[in-house]
Amino acid sequence: MERPPGTERSPRLQQVVEAAASVLGDDGPEALTMRRIADELGMRAPSLYKHLHDKAGLEAALIEDALFDLGDALHTALLESGRQGGVAGVLGAYRRRSLEHPNLYRLATSGRLRRDLLPPSLEEWAGQPFFLAVGEPSRAQALWSFAHGMVILEIDDRFPAGSDLDRTWRAGAAAFAT
Repeated sequence: MERPPGTERSPRLQQVVEAAASVLGDDGPEALTMRRIADELGMRAPSLYKHLHDKAGLEAALIEDALFDLGDALHTALLESGRQGGVAGVLGAYRRRSLEHPNLYRLATSGRLRRDLLPPSLEEWAGQPFFLAVGEPSRAQALWSFAHGMVILEIDDRFPAGSDLDRTWRAGAAAFAT
């Protein structure tokens, strides 16, 4: 599957999305308000609605960027690791990207996904490396579930102190590589 095209954005809308990504990354989802984004850009909040219908549209733009970023990283990891090391490569890339941007990761993977606001086939393309690494749809979903569970628990610092998470990730990769 080829990388799908993204949503066309005006330069000003791209600035709005970048400002929102910065606020989300720095201060978390509770800070992601239209008023805060407008303040960051030196404009009034009602002016944002010239570029976006609502906050859901802003969140969808952030999720779109997150899925493209993650998908690019996973596809690259799969190409670099080859089929032989594909599971470990995909898991490593997933973990790195997710932990680098925990607030964006949580926005993109928690709660109901508004697929109607995303480019067609983006979600499928972004997750395709999981399928390519294991070769079967149910195993691919199980692999993604493992990766998501590990990442969210790591972000939330839910593992006991002293846990060797690198070893746990390797054990997961080994279990799915067979």
